[in-house]
Amino acid sequence: MDSLEDTRVRSLRVLDAVEKVIVGKRDVLQLILMGILARGHILLEDFPGLAKTLMASSFAQVIGMDFNRIQFTPDLLPADITGASIYHQRDGRFEFRPGPVFTNLLLGDEINRAPPKTQAALLEAMQEGQVSVEEITRKLEQPFVVIATQNPIEYEGTYPLPEAQLDRFMLRASVGYPDRNEEWEILRRRAQRNRDEVVLDKVIDSRQLLAMQSTLEQVHISESVGLYIVDIVAATRSHPDVQVGSSPRGSLALFKTARARALLEGRDFVTPDDVKWVAEAALAHRLSLRPEMWVRRVQGNDIVRSILERVPTPAAENSRHAP
Repeated sequence: MDSLEDTRVRSLRVLDAVEKVIVGKRDVLQLILMGILARGHILLEDFPGLAKTLMASSFAQVIGMDFNRIQFTPDLLPADITGASIYHQRDGRFEFRPGPVFTNLLLGDEINRAPPKTQAALLEAMQEGQVSVEEITRKLEQPFVVIATQNPIEYEGTYPLPEAQLDRFMLRASVGYPDRNEEWEILRRRAQRNRDEVVLDKVIDSRQLLAMQSTLEQVHISESVGLYIVDIVAATRSHPDVQVGSSPRGSLALFKTARARALLEGRDFVTPDDVKWVAEAALAHRLSLRPEMWVRRVQGNDIVRSILERVPTPAAENSRHAP
């Protein structure tokens, strides 16, 4: 098993490599990497043209993962994702043709363009790392990561992801528009490349990524910080503006990604600040708000921020790993 420092150094190299093509979005790239290290799936939600697809393909190149892309459309069928059995008339037998889900990193591009029946084809793969077709269950090769992109819910021609599907994503992040200098840097790099396509060198391979994921188990989380996570998630269930709060799956997501945040910061223990840093990305998409909140334009992120202000933060000295 790799040491924590080895994993941190490799992680920073991955981030630096991806930043060769993604300008000014270090926080978003860190969230994606933390999700990958924590064996989770990531949902990128924002308007078209903000490099969401490029981020996913860049991570695949830098990590050296097998990569497939599914362009979700209204006529996409579940079998187009999972695969199907093809009948050979000459041999009188069926042969299973694997779908694009059989890969290491799957990009579900504009996932909310497809109807819920098709979106649900990913549920088993994301939760259990396997696909069941015609009463036969096939394991997916590890590592397996889904990075999905979606346009905002209000955008024309979209189908909101059902709660069960949203809950399978460990993190949700928004990219946001670049500022003036960042957008000029994007243009400058394009002019320097003399081509649209971007090719990145591999920094690590899938085997090394598996070792890095295992290393995350060495990061200590104290009882006080663990209870802080529990209190934050419990507060989502009693908040007056929330109809349905986060399940324990949200607690686990916060637990795992806070560990990844601590590792990237060079620590072998989790602090309350690590929990706060990932809380919105790990919890906001898991909250079902009361209908009147949509009229007031209150979002899940607003609820999580208000909860972080209200839930008492444990003392820093109690969160350190005791010698």
